[in-house]
Amino acid sequence: MALIDAGLRGALIALLALVVALLLPQWRHARHAHLVHVGIALAVSLAVQAVAASPWVERQLTCMVQSPGIGISLGAAPLFWLFSRAVFEDGFRLRAWHGVLWAVVAVFGATFCLWSRSLPAFAVMRAIPIVFSLLGLAAVVGPWRVDLVEKRRRWRVLVVGGGSAYAIAMVGLRLAAGDAGLSDGSAFADAIMMLALTSVIAWQLLAPRAQGLWADDPTPPPQLVPAEDPQDRAIAAALAKLMGDGRGYAQEGLTLAGLAEQIGTPEYRLRRVINQGLGHRNFNAFINGLRLAEARRRLADPSERALPVLTIALDVGFGSIGPFNRAFKAETGLTPTEFRQQKLADS
Repeated sequence: MALIDAGLRGALIALLALVVALLLPQWRHARHAHLVHVGIALAVSLAVQAVAASPWVERQLTCMVQSPGIGISLGAAPLFWLFSRAVFEDGFRLRAWHGVLWAVVAVFGATFCLWSRSLPAFAVMRAIPIVFSLLGLAAVVGPWRVDLVEKRRRWRVLVVGGGSAYAIAMVGLRLAAGDAGLSDGSAFADAIMMLALTSVIAWQLLAPRAQGLWADDPTPPPQLVPAEDPQDRAIAAALAKLMGDGRGYAQEGLTLAGLAEQIGTPEYRLRRVINQGLGHRNFNAFINGLRLAEARRRLADPSERALPVLTIALDVGFGSIGPFNRAFKAETGLTPTEFRQQKLADS
């Protein structure tokens, strides 16, 4: 079994090296840089983990010698969370504090041997993978209903669900093993799970069908264009009518399911029309784009100069002034008040 385990880990490392080699050309790609950076870091961490968790290393090397590998392996936990966000959040960007968080986790793992007999330290060591797995799941489940990219929706369940299940399963195996390290059977199961999960991720990232993740199409302006399929064209026409004269976007708390019900079409077909026909990747971004377009027109209208910003925000569908201000500034670079002053001064 030792030779089979070594072969599986070797195959895993080779696959991770292939992923890194194919991601490197995308390193400076502005739109996908955050996903590439996290993906490469996660691949390196998993490769180190594949070696550090092998039975030979755990049994033949002292804890202090293993320390760097333990730290890098534990650092895979926050990287998995960041990878989940990079894949599923269109607006996600890496921040300096993300690097600080990774460093804190990695240093804790690397110095774990110094206080491994401490129960609190041991509890933290086992809790870290579970906490970041749950955060990864939150990144998946939270925006799942508003995600319009069908391939990415399937990814959520397959990859992040599998990754979280793996992390929790390994914590259970580690707790059962105690200080003795993984048994041959547990180590073999670890290698199998890592190889299977990595194979799925590599396939999705590198295969042509992953274009839904790598698509470089910018979000179009909030407009409604015809679809190609006759049924989809009918849905698009109904959507255009509701979002045009009907101002359907102004309904507070509007959901994809609620909109599909109003139009009288299955949710999956409406999702396809908005994504593939109109080019939008997120339902909330699509609706907010229409709301903000009306808000900009009204803020620039001299006849509405006396109307409070809050009134306009509520009238176009925002539930309160805070989300409206944040969304408006993210799109225009100005607060609604600054935008109004600038436009009215030019008129």
